[in-house]
Amino acid sequence: MEIVVLLKQVPDTETAIQIGEDKTTVKTEDVKWVINPYDEFAVEEALRIKESQGAGKVTILTAGPERAVEAIRTALAMGADEGVLINDPALEGADGLGTAKVLATALKDIPYDIIIAGQRAVDDDGYLVPAAVAEFLDIPQVSMVFNQEISDGNIRCERTVEGGTVVIEAELPALFTTQRGLNEPRYASLPGIMKAKKKPLGKKTLADIGLDSSEVGPAAARCRVRTLSFPPERAPGRIIEGETVEEVAGELVRLLREEAKVI
Repeated sequence: MEIVVLLKQVPDTETAIQIGEDKTTVKTEDVKWVINPYDEFAVEEALRIKESQGAGKVTILTAGPERAVEAIRTALAMGADEGVLINDPALEGADGLGTAKVLATALKDIPYDIIIAGQRAVDDDGYLVPAAVAEFLDIPQVSMVFNQEISDGNIRCERTVEGGTVVIEAELPALFTTQRGLNEPRYASLPGIMKAKKKPLGKKTLADIGLDSSEVGPAAARCRVRTLSFPPERAPGRIIEGETVEEVAGELVRLLREEAKVI
């Protein structure tokens, strides 16, 4: 079973983000970078599928800068077999569609039966890349999967919809995206970390996979960031004091009526 995980490196959710001087990017100097949390579920599920099948290979595929090697090595330490990084300065400023085209093109040289990705990236909250990759490869895609089963060349997925769940079956090869509840990602063990240093990790440029920057770079982007800004600060909350519950409740009603004007 050949399994490919699409992985992205993102800022740690606990990192204090600062907007850059150009107002369209964030400052990266003091940012701690981690595997996109939803992609951790993808790595774990890929490892579980390999273990249940008794054989196979898990390949980690990433498009990003050189620092993304750290995220790939973390996935290798978890148990993945090899990694591929598409690193090219021309990708700086590419949008989700451009990134998807890069990944899909790279996948034409990587064997796969299943492609797994996180449902979204927590940095830009984009949901586009996995679906676009599946479209470029002309394979089925199932999103928001919380349970899956593979047998006889097919995959059976359970996914959430508003008010319930649906069951979808597709022939392999196929792509599915993960969500919370699918599994609990394992930690990288010390032996795993040591082994990860010796596992193959290939690096390629756009030219290596047969793409030109005009096809996937900023010039081809259909979605551009015009400006970044923080949400407006909220007014601080107020504590209503009183001797009795009735007194506090009465003051609350008065404030809602006279100041907030919501009742």
